[in-house]
Amino acid sequence: MNIREKNEELELKILSPYAAKSCESKGRDREEEQCDIRTVYQRDRDRIIHCKAFRRLKHKTQVFLAPMGDHYRTRLTHTLEVAQIARTIAKSLNLNEDLTEAVALGHDLGHTPFGHAGERTLNRVCSLGFKHYKQSIRVVEVLENYGRGLNLTKEVRDGIVNHRTTGNPSTLEGKIVRLSDKIAYINHDIDDAIRGKIISEEDIPKIYTDVLGNSTKSRLDTLVHDIVRNSVGQPDIYMSDEIEKAMMGLRSYMFESVYTNPVAKKEEAKADEMLKQLFAYYLKHTDQLPEEFKYLIYECGEKEEQVVCDYIAGMSDQYSVSVFQKLFIPKSWKM
Repeated sequence: MNIREKNEELELKILSPYAAKSCESKGRDREEEQCDIRTVYQRDRDRIIHCKAFRRLKHKTQVFLAPMGDHYRTRLTHTLEVAQIARTIAKSLNLNEDLTEAVALGHDLGHTPFGHAGERTLNRVCSLGFKHYKQSIRVVEVLENYGRGLNLTKEVRDGIVNHRTTGNPSTLEGKIVRLSDKIAYINHDIDDAIRGKIISEEDIPKIYTDVLGNSTKSRLDTLVHDIVRNSVGQPDIYMSDEIEKAMMGLRSYMFESVYTNPVAKKEEAKADEMLKQLFAYYLKHTDQLPEEFKYLIYECGEKEEQVVCDYIAGMSDQYSVSVFQKLFIPKSWKM
């Protein structure tokens, strides 16, 4: 018996009856020979970590565009914090940590440069529409590896596409990631907003801090413990009404005080105009797209508008600025 088979047997013995077992996966779209060491969800996690879209997350905005400081979150650090929270909950509930981690690491692969501002721009200029959770699936199913994607399991892809607020993941592991995403961004965005002097801890309404805590650490502790306490031995992932109401109230406060704050958002109009111009340019000049994107149009029959959207969505903040400068900013005269 190889190592993978031993680990699969171990999962059957020790994981919760409600856990997604590796040996019971619904599989991949293209069948592959099994690894002798790693389970299917471990392989999915590894494929996500090694893909190009994952690496680009380190230069993509979380909330603050081009912040002055090294400690503000990026889309990559957000992803890692989601994975940490989700694994802690999954381990405490005796669920499949590998599936949980794979979903967490892949959930934001489709995010645009400049965060949700870039997402809104592409959704507006592209007639096909744009949603980052749908783009995350497109990344893993199509865009990586010249149209072949990563060939992930159905459970991981289900968790990725359903991580949004209105999503309904089919596994408990996916449900954990869906909640962990909110827990992570609400709390780390508070931390970043305090660092950026947009709000202070004392500004947060006491109706929420009295329930959840008066610091990022205490709030995370409260939220994670509440989920574990209410979900242990259950066929679903639950939060208590009091804690969930406070968390969603805190989320609403963040939208009012931070996510739409003119200080945090002062550069968004520039980013919006830049991405609009890039989109229009490449729609007229698809011959100037990188080879892998031209391949999607000319060999795979993908719509030009979709592929241009794919290219721009995949850009990092820095790369989009660099491309814009190259295309639209006159070069200085050389002596």
